[in-house]
Amino acid sequence: MKDFVITTDTTCDLPADYIREHHIGMLSLTYTLDGTTYSWENPMPVKDFFDSMRGGSLPTTSQANPAEAAALFERILTEQDTDILHISFSSGLSGSYNSARIAADELADKYPDHRIVVIDSLCASLGEGLFVHKAVTMKEQGCSLDEIISWLSVNRNHVVHTFTVDDLFHLYRGGRVSKTAAFVGTVINLKPVLHVDDEGHLIPLSKIRGRKKALNTLVDMMEKQVGSWRDKNDTVFLSHGDCLEDAQYVADQVKARFGIENVLINYVGPTIGAHTGPGLVALFYMGDYR
Repeated sequence: MKDFVITTDTTCDLPADYIREHHIGMLSLTYTLDGTTYSWENPMPVKDFFDSMRGGSLPTTSQANPAEAAALFERILTEQDTDILHISFSSGLSGSYNSARIAADELADKYPDHRIVVIDSLCASLGEGLFVHKAVTMKEQGCSLDEIISWLSVNRNHVVHTFTVDDLFHLYRGGRVSKTAAFVGTVINLKPVLHVDDEGHLIPLSKIRGRKKALNTLVDMMEKQVGSWRDKNDTVFLSHGDCLEDAQYVADQVKARFGIENVLINYVGPTIGAHTGPGLVALFYMGDYR
């Protein structure tokens, strides 16, 4: 059985140490702040990124293009006799999945003895990271490429994403809420709770008055949605927009209510953080429905 390498996008928001430890290939989505463009290879410290946003800087982001995806895949193919499983950022939020698919198709004739399989995760941030983690765990347990592809295809809509933000401005800037809703919501301290749906789109769910209530709602929703996965969630992932204390509060609630001790907490990366802003807290786990 031929070996294979797992690759993904920088939008998975997995810690760099995890990426290195598990030898994951990384396709970079770039972001530009104050005239400088950054990438996986040339990053801006994440805390500095959010501090700049707090100071009024407005970053922009770019999807990965087919040439960049092809360069990643071809480098792996020429350096190793291996197949590739690429797990992409949701097609509902970016064209990066399509870029990876085009690159894989273009390389198929040049490397007929190698497989490049591109999976649309329909996930974002550490939801995508959790999806990648499941694939990595299965690979390290000895599962075949086809076994992992089958599991991913069946279970991607069981990766639940729920999150809240502290400032409605960045959601307004990204077209997620109206200008009026952003202004009124800010005045009366409304905190939206959103999720990623089965098509991988970002969807508002409700508006909660007050930050602490919004954080508690993330855990309340887990209670409703985890269902038959309750005893199968060995780990839960949390991302945050430079508000570790709030993320830790949610982690403590999850541990107390579900008995899950393994909680991975990391920054939301700049590509997604550019659109959600400082103050994001996002909870990811396996559940019966999104």
